[in-house]
Amino acid sequence: MRQLSLRSTCSRLLGAAAPAASPVHTRQAASRFSGSLLTGNAKRTNGLVLPLTRSVRFYTADKEPAVQSGEKHEFKAETKKLLHIVAHSLYSQREVFVRELISNASDALEKLRQLQATSADVSSEKPLGIDISIDADSKTITFQDTGIGMNAEELKENLGTIARSGSNAYIEKMQSSDETKDAANTIVGQFGVGFYSAFMVGDKITVYTRSAKPDSEGYCWDSDGLGSYTLSKADNVPVGTKITISVKDDAKEFLDKDKLSEIIKKYSNFVGFPISVNGEKVNTVEALWTKSKNSITEEEHKNFYRFISHSWDDPMYNLVYQADGPLSIRSILYAPSKNPEEMGFERTKPGVNLYSRKVLIMPNAEKLLPEWLRFIKGVVDSEDLPLNLSRELLQNGPIIMRLKSIMASRIIKWLQDEANKDPVKYGKFFKEFGVYVKEGVCQDTDNQKSIAKLLRFEVSNKESKELVSLDEYVEAMPEKQEHIYFFCTPNRKVGIDSPYYEPFKKHNINVMFLHHPLDEFVMGRLSEFNGKRLISVDSKEAGEALKKLSDEAGEEAVDSSKTVLTKEETDELTAWMRDNMGMQVKDVKVSDRYMTYPAIVVDFESPAVRRMMKMMAGNTDEPMPLSPCTVEINPRDPVISGLFALKGKDEELARKVAMQLLDNALIAAGLLDNPQSMLKRLNEILAATVN
Repeated sequence: MRQLSLRSTCSRLLGAAAPAASPVHTRQAASRFSGSLLTGNAKRTNGLVLPLTRSVRFYTADKEPAVQSGEKHEFKAETKKLLHIVAHSLYSQREVFVRELISNASDALEKLRQLQATSADVSSEKPLGIDISIDADSKTITFQDTGIGMNAEELKENLGTIARSGSNAYIEKMQSSDETKDAANTIVGQFGVGFYSAFMVGDKITVYTRSAKPDSEGYCWDSDGLGSYTLSKADNVPVGTKITISVKDDAKEFLDKDKLSEIIKKYSNFVGFPISVNGEKVNTVEALWTKSKNSITEEEHKNFYRFISHSWDDPMYNLVYQADGPLSIRSILYAPSKNPEEMGFERTKPGVNLYSRKVLIMPNAEKLLPEWLRFIKGVVDSEDLPLNLSRELLQNGPIIMRLKSIMASRIIKWLQDEANKDPVKYGKFFKEFGVYVKEGVCQDTDNQKSIAKLLRFEVSNKESKELVSLDEYVEAMPEKQEHIYFFCTPNRKVGIDSPYYEPFKKHNINVMFLHHPLDEFVMGRLSEFNGKRLISVDSKEAGEALKKLSDEAGEEAVDSSKTVLTKEETDELTAWMRDNMGMQVKDVKVSDRYMTYPAIVVDFESPAVRRMMKMMAGNTDEPMPLSPCTVEINPRDPVISGLFALKGKDEELARKVAMQLLDNALIAAGLLDNPQSMLKRLNEILAATVN
């Protein structure tokens, strides 16, 4: 007999080896197969084969297999290398051997089910299912399935090289036939060398198998994974596959029934066949993302959300999204009702799990969605994933990037649809998760414009707490208004009372009030929306826009009923103030803005940037030095005209008043780190006033 390959042997013995193959693009199993032949005590629910009882054995033999003398075969050099890679470095967590063996068993069961639908010339002795048994005394774990098994010819065909694959060949055969083409996409076994992962926890593996085809003989394969394996005929082997792992001393934790059950729930909970551990059914939750949107009830959504998110709140929104092109996608997503980061918990991990054909590939998949969408919970299942030897080692290739782009765009559209449908409910959502949306504007440049439509803000011409979108702001703009105006302020009252808002109020210009620390960065990164520039009301550009409005309306910037300094007096005062205000001031000039305040500062450093710099410096008690700014004065204000007269009588006191005006303006701009520093000077001014 010719030299045999472990890869090929396992592929056919398990009925589902897993090569790194090109994606299967056929999307749905044909409805004609829904009547797959079942035997034994089983039922079909929503396309899944489920047992009628919770405790059940799917695979038991009346007699123990009787193994005849067999032939010993040496592994080829490449197979030995592959075994070493799998056992020592391919998988980061040894527990994935459970996932791999269950996936292979699921493939074998699916093959048998499809053959039963198209041919009566196959036998099925037991209900379709996977039975796992643990024997702690003998230190063995046994995986049993009632799938298609293998006969001698199929074994010989696939014994030889690692590249041979039972599942891959099966898919190619299915796709070559128009009648059964759609059935191929239910095969999971395109992932790699999953069977070999058993050697991570076992020092010996024994496999029994018999084909479901009539008059097939049973076979036994066993190996210690070192240099050779033995292939023998065996009697009393039921149809299907049975794998017994002799567990290593350093892997005894997998002999614990509860631990093994948790691993199954983690990785294989949605496999389309019942799985039992020591007779108790484990996978009890249905894969809702495979159902049509209208067939899922609110109660099912609530229960599935709680299961997948490990939380007890109810989802605020849900999305069932399915697509066949350009990628095959089956997904179910949820927006929670509460933000855990706001409740003091650590930064949320990505909440969407990545599956392929209902088998978990990556929990909390970081590469699947942009980071700002980490609050979204749910499942994305795609059969088009590019996978190499391990399901864990997803390639950061074009298909993954395309999947990320598709899902991000679809989620943004979903949230926008919900906002249009019920603005009040979306307002509650934005209150909880608006910070994530703002992160998205700053980080996700590919989707920035569409994310910006999800932003909501308070505005000056509506009641407090009433939020509007940027689209709504632009739609309500007067025809002559060129820009979108915003004001970063601690709260609405501070904004309303600010000298920077005052001229906009006079001109009846709507202003967005932004209260979150991120808002200034958001506006800076966005810079414009629908062709309208975003301008802060305390900026130099805002002053220029106000002057243009005043000139067009023929208005004066200040109240003409009050006494104003002459130009010569103004020039003298501004020069004196510039000389006496120190390095903090680079210029003093008369303001073009309408205002009832004596002075403001403009052209200053962003308060948000200053806070960031202070955080980077370690939040020291030392105040951050101010960049030089420009002071604009109101020459008709009595304080300014009084200061001009005072500097000629008591220059020292006038200097203190000028510095107090500067500090007052810095407070209004949010730039004075320590207001207590001015108390001594303020008391001296008060003392001089009352005396």
